[in-house]
Amino acid sequence: MKRFSKLLGFDPVAKQTSVKTELVAGVVTFLSMAYILTVNPNQIFGAGSPYWASAFIATALGAVVGTLLMAFLAKMPLAQASGMGLNSMLGSMIAGIGGYDKFTPGQAFMLVLISGLVFLALSVIKIKGKTFRELAFDGMPISIRSAISVGIGLFIAYIGFQNAGIIVYDPYTQLSFVDFTNWGNQFVKAGIDPWHAAKTASVALIGLFLITILEKLRVKGSIIFGILGATVVGIPLGVTDLSTLAGGGDVSWKFWENFANFFAGENSVFGSFTSVFSEGLLPEGSTVFNIIMIVITLCMIDMFDTMGTIVGCCGGNRILSDENNKPHNYGKIMLSDSIATVGGAMLGTSTVTTFVESGSGVSAGGRTGLTALSTACLFFASMFALPLFATIPSAAAASALIYVGVLMMKNNIKSVDFSTPINATSAFLTISVMVLSYSITTGIGVGMISYTLMSTVGYLVDLIISAIKKTERPKWQVSAVAIIVSALFAIYFFVPANLFG
Repeated sequence: MKRFSKLLGFDPVAKQTSVKTELVAGVVTFLSMAYILTVNPNQIFGAGSPYWASAFIATALGAVVGTLLMAFLAKMPLAQASGMGLNSMLGSMIAGIGGYDKFTPGQAFMLVLISGLVFLALSVIKIKGKTFRELAFDGMPISIRSAISVGIGLFIAYIGFQNAGIIVYDPYTQLSFVDFTNWGNQFVKAGIDPWHAAKTASVALIGLFLITILEKLRVKGSIIFGILGATVVGIPLGVTDLSTLAGGGDVSWKFWENFANFFAGENSVFGSFTSVFSEGLLPEGSTVFNIIMIVITLCMIDMFDTMGTIVGCCGGNRILSDENNKPHNYGKIMLSDSIATVGGAMLGTSTVTTFVESGSGVSAGGRTGLTALSTACLFFASMFALPLFATIPSAAAASALIYVGVLMMKNNIKSVDFSTPINATSAFLTISVMVLSYSITTGIGVGMISYTLMSTVGYLVDLIISAIKKTERPKWQVSAVAIIVSALFAIYFFVPANLFG
């Protein structure tokens, strides 16, 4: 097995790990993000849509393509799939809600393709030997860069808390802790079927405690055992639905029918992409400016979500990143992300991006592309065995996400720069807004704009003082890249996509 891994270009020993650990880490990553296989079709088309089965296969194939790129091009233990948030945006466009005109699936996927081509250009075109994406990373203030890892950790844990129903919706305070006195059905989010919130919360917490205890005992694969243990605990509580193993409805064993529909069926998302050439790119009532703003929005979200995710997953780990928390093979990671977005759009899925859940595999010992390869293989297998993977409840996977948040907080909190008021405020805003807005991109954007504005005002004040006192002229600490990135974020935040719609 060691010779085979070296033949593929992986060397686990050089990365202070082993083939077994890498494979286990790949399984952990897959189990943590497998929910996207069923959630993504729901977000884009809605449950019960005739496109659902086709969208499921497109989601799996997009994950396979993106994760294989991470394995063989970037050679990093990171996985890709259709991004959350981005798929909701695409669903809003297709449904014609949320301020968007009504796009056909083909038109929506074509815009994703265009944004992917823009990503690709920014990942290939070099300025002074570096791509724009590398310049964007290097130009980010260190205070923001170090805060991203902590924010990502809290964000991952927050996703776990919500998926398990530990943190629930409250009409007065917006969020609240689950009511453990209510073991019946209760709504945890508007528009979602009733969950057994106290039961799902219990399953996730038991899984979390199991992972923690196994980690203390230094048991390899503790996260997997925690997820599986939580799945078993969920059976008598009614959280784990074993009926999915029998198949039926959208969760079917008849994969050959799904494949036929995907490539040539009436409701094929793969076929819908080509229809745009006869339908036209612009929906009725839309303008070119609308299209430009949508593409810019897709670009901004994917670029900075990916940047934040890989820093969060790899930052602080000297085997995977340098002393400045810049992940190794950064350019190739971004190139892999760009190509995957283009490929995913052509397959018929939303923007394919690096998943924060990759941190669970890194925490389980993943250090090379072999981790990503094993994850990609499981995504491929999932197309043939959807009912099996659908049996693992999101509450069980949530226990892994929460524990990853614990690890990322522990490993990165000490590196956050709170040495000056400006650094402290911008770092705090990056962390808090990222979690509270449920968006990595928004957190980074608010942090960048606040740092640039406060540093500029501070520089001008120091400049006036130095002129009055005739002391040495102060240096402006804001890079050109930070100014450009902040300006782009300002457009992202303040210019609506339907301004002239």
